[in-house]
Amino acid sequence: MADRMSAWNEAQVRAEFPALSIRDDGVARIYADAPGGTQVVERALLRMREALVDFCANEGGAFRTSRATDAAVLRSHQVAATLLGADADEVVFGLSTTHLLFHFSRMISADWVPGDEIVLSRMDHEANVSPWLIVAKERGVTVRWLEFDAATYRYRYDTLSTLIGARTRLVACNHASNFLGTINDVRTIVAAGRAVGAVTVVDAVQSVAHLAIDVRAIDCDLLATSPYKYFGPHAGLLYVRRELAYRLEPLKVRPCSSEMPHRHEQGTPSFEAQLATVGAIEHVAWLGERFGAAAADASLRQRIIAGYAASARHEARLSEQFLAGIRAIPSIRLFGIADPGCIDERVPTFSLRVGAIEQRKVAQALADRNVFVWDGSFYAYEVAGTLGVRDDGGVVRIGFAHYNTIDEVNRIVDGLREIAAAG
Repeated sequence: MADRMSAWNEAQVRAEFPALSIRDDGVARIYADAPGGTQVVERALLRMREALVDFCANEGGAFRTSRATDAAVLRSHQVAATLLGADADEVVFGLSTTHLLFHFSRMISADWVPGDEIVLSRMDHEANVSPWLIVAKERGVTVRWLEFDAATYRYRYDTLSTLIGARTRLVACNHASNFLGTINDVRTIVAAGRAVGAVTVVDAVQSVAHLAIDVRAIDCDLLATSPYKYFGPHAGLLYVRRELAYRLEPLKVRPCSSEMPHRHEQGTPSFEAQLATVGAIEHVAWLGERFGAAAADASLRQRIIAGYAASARHEARLSEQFLAGIRAIPSIRLFGIADPGCIDERVPTFSLRVGAIEQRKVAQALADRNVFVWDGSFYAYEVAGTLGVRDDGGVVRIGFAHYNTIDEVNRIVDGLREIAAAG
């Protein structure tokens, strides 16, 4: 299959994203804010327009546009499930990951009692922390924490056997850190939770833009993603293991279907967001056809996996270039894995400080160069607290997606060098 692979073409990839052609006063934009939300691919926009123009109607009717909506909803669940390695009746769409996890936390915790325990992680986004903290407090449940090593930026897997036991009802962790960039061994964490019968929840919001997901291999009960973090619309998408989906008593209006995938979807969904998510996933499949080892007639899953493999190779080059560049700037402190030999253990998300310069001033100085980056702690409340940066401005976060270029990386490094020198 290797003979079908073509060399990565930055210009061709970027042409798929309308926003990348925008210039401000003649200056090109550099979008290095991907961890907070990627740019939207043309295929997603076209799919959204299709839902809003070609058949804008609610589902369940006898007429043409409503029947088209029914077909689009079915297709959206099928494609979303293919992305995650699940079945179409195991995915639930919602407003956001935060909304979905708050919603499911009410059902999952319904039978918790004092003396029960849950395990949360210090590296996770608050969306996979606060919902569980709130219901734990309500139910009188003990919260235990999986810590990470502040020197290596990796979880303390050696503590799992002491954290998880017969009283553990839930284990929640993240696949990739939106602050550190670390890719975590979620299979090990999930296996420890499932061994004692705990519900296992994986936050994959940061990883899906960069890594192929296989919920069967991870073997978790829930896995959360946000399509706007992988080239699509603002929405949430949750995998729910079929057995758990039917065991939970749904929070829904009485006329709503009790069958999956609609059993846990509240009210009329955003059909346009569902269909735009299909477009975003189709883009990943296109990468697999164009730059991966997948034939055009290969299955959607095969094309998706090949697309991730192709984009990961390009993102690895971006990461290596960035790490090499900032290594030459002594005043920069990186919070995350810096070893170029460990690129496969992180996503291209880099949190740093530039000497004693305030984080917002660094972000603003880059913004003045039309480089868009984030500053703060990005709802990674526990991470920032563990690292001691929560209360004094957090960090500057620079993150790349496959639509970024080597030239953009060099321009960002040059900007950081100038900012550091100006002090």
